[in-house]
Amino acid sequence: MRIARHQIVKPAVWVLFLVLQSWLSISGAEVLHGRVVGVHDGDTVTLLTPANQQVKIRLAQIDAPESSQAFGQRSKESLSAMVYNKTIHVAKETIDKYGRTVGTLFVDGLDVNREQIRRGMAWAYRKYLHDQSLLQIEAEAQKAKVGLWSDAHPMPPWEYRHSGKTEVVAVADTFGRERTSWSGKFSCDSKHYCKEMASCEEARFYLSQCGLSRLDSDHDGSPCESLCGK
Repeated sequence: MRIARHQIVKPAVWVLFLVLQSWLSISGAEVLHGRVVGVHDGDTVTLLTPANQQVKIRLAQIDAPESSQAFGQRSKESLSAMVYNKTIHVAKETIDKYGRTVGTLFVDGLDVNREQIRRGMAWAYRKYLHDQSLLQIEAEAQKAKVGLWSDAHPMPPWEYRHSGKTEVVAVADTFGRERTSWSGKFSCDSKHYCKEMASCEEARFYLSQCGLSRLDSDHDGSPCESLCGK
């Protein structure tokens, strides 16, 4: 990766160049580049490469709120504002079990993964963390009560996803405020699709309490349009 001496390099581009050079020299990481043509949530995008291939990218070391969680939509909007329809570079780390490329995104010299944490739009993902400085950035965001940290008791998405496997009482205890309205009515382990829901109330329970995000296909916060309407 070379830059001719006669070229005038913008400061942000120069910083990006140095960061990517560091990635390559230290970790031997492969660097992808292309235009972001899709933002799926706060930690997943689709990249269109110069070869006209679409590559789904999962942002490394962070975990954003699920679409059905508080701040899920805002996290997606934050990521979209930074990268959608822009040319980015991806320092690739691995391929996950879902076939997604896992890596760190850079746009105009900005480390996007780190910025999502700084804005309070994602957690440092403990299970896959190798840059401990992200914990400090998370702690600073929490102290400043920005983004998801404005909630007194935000639930990490990895716990939220797991809660969908428990009985209704356990889920209600976890979510606290929902105990009275949901307890005893539904359980999280028997239904998976809109066609199985008996009412809009039941669909809302599965979306908000069980993390069944497939019920909200258009990500507008309302499940099963045939039951709950637009």
